[in-house]
Amino acid sequence: MSSIFRLGWSILSHKSFLWILLYVNIFGTVYGYYWYMWQLQITEPLFWIFVPDSPTASLFFCLALLGWIVGRNFKLVEALALITLVKYGLWAVVMNMMTLWETGSIGPEGWMLVVSHFAMAVQAVLYSSFYRFGIVHIVLAAIWTLHNDVIDYVFGQMPIYYDIMKYMQPIGYFTFWLSLACIWLAFWIWRKRPKSK
Repeated sequence: MSSIFRLGWSILSHKSFLWILLYVNIFGTVYGYYWYMWQLQITEPLFWIFVPDSPTASLFFCLALLGWIVGRNFKLVEALALITLVKYGLWAVVMNMMTLWETGSIGPEGWMLVVSHFAMAVQAVLYSSFYRFGIVHIVLAAIWTLHNDVIDYVFGQMPIYYDIMKYMQPIGYFTFWLSLACIWLAFWIWRKRPKSK
């Protein structure tokens, strides 16, 4: 069994596969920004950077992938990628499941969002051995992530899911603790990584 895992990891960590993963994430990022265009059109420009959460998370991962391909570690980008990919990947899955519970259907696009966002979270954890961020990078990424929560739930800039907007307060509460859990995950990965002497 261990030989199968080693073979699988040798494929997943090969530079050729990283290129494929980069192209897939670029496509997903572009599509994600396109998906948010309608919300950006009704959003004050001041808040634009905080609205497309998931595509910005996958953009961070694209930059991290590019760094690994060329043999570099963009440490702050890696911390941002891990925390935000897991956070918004799982967040979107939960929001779509809430919509399903509320309406009885989310359609093909909704299920596509569930699968793609869950894959976002999985890939962020799957490549955790590649990360080289430190505690300072985690703190900076945590500030960005929690500040984004304030913008979303204090200034009302969360991604719009019309069918569940009446649950804004419990969603905001859930999102805050999800953010803390993802920040803790980054800290745990940093602590578990062998430190060079």
